[in-house]
Amino acid sequence: MNTATLDRPAKTLTHAEIAAFLYSEARALDDRDWDTWLTFYHKDCPFWMPTWDDEDKLTEDPLNEMSLIYYPNRSGIEDRVFRIKTDRSSATSLPEPRTNHNLSNIEVLSESDTTINLRFNWFTLTYRYGTTDQHWGTSFYTIDTTGPKPLITSKKVILKNDQIHHVIDIYHI
Repeated sequence: MNTATLDRPAKTLTHAEIAAFLYSEARALDDRDWDTWLTFYHKDCPFWMPTWDDEDKLTEDPLNEMSLIYYPNRSGIEDRVFRIKTDRSSATSLPEPRTNHNLSNIEVLSESDTTINLRFNWFTLTYRYGTTDQHWGTSFYTIDTTGPKPLITSKKVILKNDQIHHVIDIYHI
C-alpha cells in the first residue's frame, strides 16, 4: 500500500454495507462472473485455506505446511480464474457446478483507520451431475476501506467439513 492511500481517510462501513459487500462477492461466484469477483481483491491479497493437521488443529504456515488452497496474492487467484474460464485445468469441474452461497453471523472483529477485520460463517450448496454437495466453514477477511470501494486484503477460509470426495475449488467456498 502506498503512502498516498494511507493519507486518505477511510470510509466507515455500516454492518449493512459490510454484509452487502460480502453478499455481492458471493453473488459473483454464484453467477460465475469471474471478472467481477476478481475486483473484490487487492493485488497483494493472500487467499489461504489451511488444512486440518488433526481433528482439532489447523496448519499455521502456508509456506511450510499443507494447505487446501494457497495463493500469496491476487495473481494466483487470477491464474485460477483464467484456468476455469479457459478449461485449462484438470481440476476444473465440467460442467461447472451450480452454486448457492449463504452467509451468516457476520461479525466485525476489529477496525482501524484503514481496515476492518471480520469473521463470518458460510454454507455453499453445489449441484452437478444430479448430485448436491455441501460445504461449510468460517472465513476471516481484512478489508481495506481507503479506496473508492472496499477491497479484500487478506482472506482465510476454514473448511469445516474437510472430508471431501472431489477437488475443492474457489467456487465451493
